Amino acid sequence: MAKGEASIIPLVAHPDAPNNGVRRVAAGAVPAGPDSLRFQYVLEADPLRVRIPPLVTDAGRTDKLWAHTCFEAFVGFAESPGYLELNFSPSGEWAAYRFDSYRQGMTPALEAVPRLALRRLGETLELQAEVQLDPGGPGRRLRIALSTVVEDWEGRLSYWAMRHPAGRPDFHHPEGFGLALELSSQAVTLP
Repeated sequence: MAKGEASIIPLVAHPDAPNNGVRRVAAGAVPAGPDSLRFQYVLEADPLRVRIPPLVTDAGRTDKLWAHTCFEAFVGFAESPGYLELNFSPSGEWAAYRFDSYRQGMTPALEAVPRLALRRLGETLELQAEVQLDPGGPGRRLRIALSTVVEDWEGRLSYWAMRHPAGRPDFHHPEGFGLALELSSQAVTLP
């Protein structure tokens, strides 16, 4: 693995919302600089059974990306109940929200536009996103949840995450934040 490249972690489907057209979903995160993160996602799926949003030429900040195939990251600061929700669509569109605590106090986040790179190879879709966090933000120790929503051709959604809390799919739930990362290092560790 090259320096700065994310270690890929398999994501699992929520048991209440499977998608048999998906063969593999995986994601990873690494520091990309003193105040930035790089996320990597891989989706291997039957293109006849999974709907991928088409590339948008003037892509920008867009709400409700989670209603279709979308890659997501939730970034919490170890010293705070607050966290960021980051959405990256294969269309090139993105969204970012700041929460004060679990599903509370949602406001738009990120001043700098994330850099997205998309690559399709047969039945494999790879997306890389680099995000600049607010300089000198609330902390250097991060807790991260990586997830993906996959839409099938009938509009049904399946939910993929590192781990799922009991009950309905909920990527915001604190139990889903299973990746610990230190912005000052290149190391990614599982708690």
